[in-house]
Amino acid sequence: MATRTDGGGTAKLDGRVERGNQTRRLVLRRTVDIASVEGLDALSLGRIATELKLSKSGVFALFGSKEELQLATIRAAGRIYLDAVVEPARKSPPGIGRVSQLCARWLDYSEQRVFPGGCFFYGVIAEFDAREGPVHDALVRADRDWTDRVESCLAEARDTGELRPDVDVPQLAFELIALMETANAHSVLHDEPDAYRRAGVGITARLRAAATDAASVPQLS
Repeated sequence: MATRTDGGGTAKLDGRVERGNQTRRLVLRRTVDIASVEGLDALSLGRIATELKLSKSGVFALFGSKEELQLATIRAAGRIYLDAVVEPARKSPPGIGRVSQLCARWLDYSEQRVFPGGCFFYGVIAEFDAREGPVHDALVRADRDWTDRVESCLAEARDTGELRPDVDVPQLAFELIALMETANAHSVLHDEPDAYRRAGVGITARLRAAATDAASVPQLS
């Protein structure tokens, strides 16, 4: 039998949905910050409910389990990461400039502590790299997506003729990512902001060595 819903009922339903969405955003903004410092295992439905003064049953209704909370946190961190790093770099045309922008945005993202623990994914991947399960698999996908992004930008630069045709794209991507992640690790561990300058110098040197015109590669600092 069909059920009729009047305008008032629809408005109430829409209001509940919107409140649920707002609560979900509030929770995930907190969980990404916690996980970036303490790890994904530090998350629990009870802790989040207590910290944000929410009902535990309400948080449970949104996420259902600790694992789902962890997975939702990874997805939320990915959206923040895209907004801070990937999307701004896309505004540059394909080539060396886009590669440089991608690396510069990543260094800024870490140095400016978009997440209080530095790069969200650097920390939580180390936490789950030797484990099995959906959380590990989600982090594998996130890591592969980032590596693919860097490789794609380098391949574009090679196709435009700004990188030498014999450049080993996966190798160069590996080295650039290693420099960025080392800067993040040193900065977080030692409170050493100069690590970002050093990474910028290293990235610039590697790109200039691979470029058809070294002078076209801007200095990252």
